[in-house]
Amino acid sequence: MDAYKIQMVTTLFPMLALIVAIPIGGWVVTTWLRIKHGYPLDGAWGQALHPRNDAESLERIKLLSQENAQLRAELGAVKDRLETIERIVTDQPDRLAREIDKLAIAKN
Repeated sequence: MDAYKIQMVTTLFPMLALIVAIPIGGWVVTTWLRIKHGYPLDGAWGQALHPRNDAESLERIKLLSQENAQLRAELGAVKDRLETIERIVTDQPDRLAREIDKLAIAKN
């Protein structure tokens, strides 16, 4: 390659990179702003992509919320049981025996 061609490539390459980088950066900023402000995104052919809010999705969300509440309640019960077991294991044996005797006396 002669010096003229090398000079042309070194001169044009930064400009071409800038010409490519500016639209890509603009697309990234535009997409970020759309997401931030709740606007729909564009699909491959320019159609708006809205999140689905049909009856099936709403019912699924409702069922998952109920299951989540049940699992949280169950987790709370398991934590309580675990605390009791930890207390039994770490307590002194004579104290545990006294508490059991108190419970037996209170039951009678």
